[in-house]
Amino acid sequence: MPDHFWLNEDQLARIEPFFPLSHGVPRVDDRRVLSGIIHVLKRGLQWRDAPAGYGPHKTLYKRFIRWSRMGVFDNIFRALSSIDVPEKLQINPTHLKAHRTASSLLKKKGCSRRQWPQCKLRPLSYTGSNESRARGTP
Repeated sequence: MPDHFWLNEDQLARIEPFFPLSHGVPRVDDRRVLSGIIHVLKRGLQWRDAPAGYGPHKTLYKRFIRWSRMGVFDNIFRALSSIDVPEKLQINPTHLKAHRTASSLLKKKGCSRRQWPQCKLRPLSYTGSNESRARGTP
């Protein structure tokens, strides 16, 4: 379990006041379940692919959904974001996804999908002069 993510005691103590109260049956270990939720979200896993060390994947999923609907995570993020705010923040965009057409630098010129291979393509950053456009040449 060396690659598993575990909240330490200080981290858990900071967010524990935001946990909802248990009604009736005591909850499964909050540290284990919350660490499992963070592990799944950080690595982009499906719930069923969560390591068994965090407990059943259904427990992780149900706790995440229930606490999300109750606003528990919103309250935790709001409270933690107001503490020790640095002047500069850096975001690592390697996990962001773009639509498959977002990187296209070419633009279709009034073509249907069937005609696409035969259509003339022109770059979006076309910088020809006005005279050449008026004559119809690039």
